[in-house]
Amino acid sequence: MMGLFILALLVGSTLGLLWLLRLRGALFTLAAAALMIGAAGSGLQGRPSLGGSPNLASSRSPPVPLTGARKALTGQFTAADTWMTISEGYASRGRTADAVGVMNSAVRERPTDFAIWVGLGNALSDHARTLTPGAQFAFARAAELAPGHPAPGFFLGLAEARSGQPEMALKRWRLILANAPAEASWRPLVADAVLAVGGKESPASP
Repeated sequence: MMGLFILALLVGSTLGLLWLLRLRGALFTLAAAALMIGAAGSGLQGRPSLGGSPNLASSRSPPVPLTGARKALTGQFTAADTWMTISEGYASRGRTADAVGVMNSAVRERPTDFAIWVGLGNALSDHARTLTPGAQFAFARAAELAPGHPAPGFFLGLAEARSGQPEMALKRWRLILANAPAEASWRPLVADAVLAVGGKESPASP
């Protein structure tokens, strides 16, 4: 019972935050529906007494935490963040197809938001555990909408790294670091990714 109470509290607080962020109409309805469906599924099927079990289909995971990197590069408490939080919630429960579905809906709702396209690329890559043509298109579209922004290239690099193309990821990230302002708050994130994939190789200096 306590678990259901906490779940209801989390859903209620999330809906309240969406309202405060002035999300209305179809966007609010879709977000609310996704939260309710997720809560219902968790309530009916969740078994918190069981230990976690990793997806054995593939051992390829992003070299840095995906959600933390995404928030650092595309921001929090925005419409895009709301969509991606819902999508990542599905993905964290292994429902990666549903995560992709959420981001496809987000793209239809906000087709000119570069962060939404980044989220779609991430969801597609996470679902396939590799870089797909659809994910490549999503990252390319994000780059078109936000020229010079580090997020599309950084997450494309993550997808390349988990697809067995670490050299391409490292080349891309080093270029981002070479062009980044010395005071950019996200520089350490990119440098950590270079170190995680390249081992002892040094990232580009500011």
